[in-house]
Amino acid sequence: MKCVILDDEPFAHDVLKHYIAQTPGMTLVAQFRNAVEAFEYLGNHQVDLLFLDIEMPLINGVSFLKALKHRPNTIFTTAFKDYAFEGFELGVADYLLKPFSYERFMKAIDRLSPKIEAGNTFEDQLVIRTKDGYLTIRQQDIKLIEGSKDYIKIITTTGTHLLYHTLKGILGKLNQKYFIQSHRSYLVNKLVVARIVQDSLVLNDQQFIPIGQAYKKQLLEKLGI
Repeated sequence: MKCVILDDEPFAHDVLKHYIAQTPGMTLVAQFRNAVEAFEYLGNHQVDLLFLDIEMPLINGVSFLKALKHRPNTIFTTAFKDYAFEGFELGVADYLLKPFSYERFMKAIDRLSPKIEAGNTFEDQLVIRTKDGYLTIRQQDIKLIEGSKDYIKIITTTGTHLLYHTLKGILGKLNQKYFIQSHRSYLVNKLVVARIVQDSLVLNDQQFIPIGQAYKKQLLEKLGI
């Protein structure tokens, strides 16, 4: 989960940096005390979450958010109670009243995570909640997902992740244009498929993945065969 902070108070930055750093799956990619610089950055970068102060010099957070062409998921972080209605109108994920605890911070993140998961695309990160926090994986890095009852093994270009999750549940979070189900136990990124040999997919690393008869017709259609 890529995060950005916009707040004119240095102490607020320190608190949020600390909370983000101790939350698995969250990464601080940029922080600003200047709204102009933040506006330029957000116009050229896609992020998952903006922590936004309201009372700042030159422009307040409500006006800043209204001015953004593409609004990221946003959590207001403010010492003022008077903007809750404006936040609701703008669809912000939560309203953290300073000073806030890590427990309250995590409640806001838990509330937000389903929206981020639902918004995943192939170009974006896959966000999965685990018992230790959140795991983020670039979808284009996923080669193969293997399911076994209530567990899945996600094999990527950089490593393997074993998670308590169902194959059916993870399928709904993936870009269907690129991921195909070859078998009741396997999801494959079609970009790593080298060829088909009888009833198996051969991946570009020469790994053989079985093709179940119930999935063969749809698989061939997605592969353009």
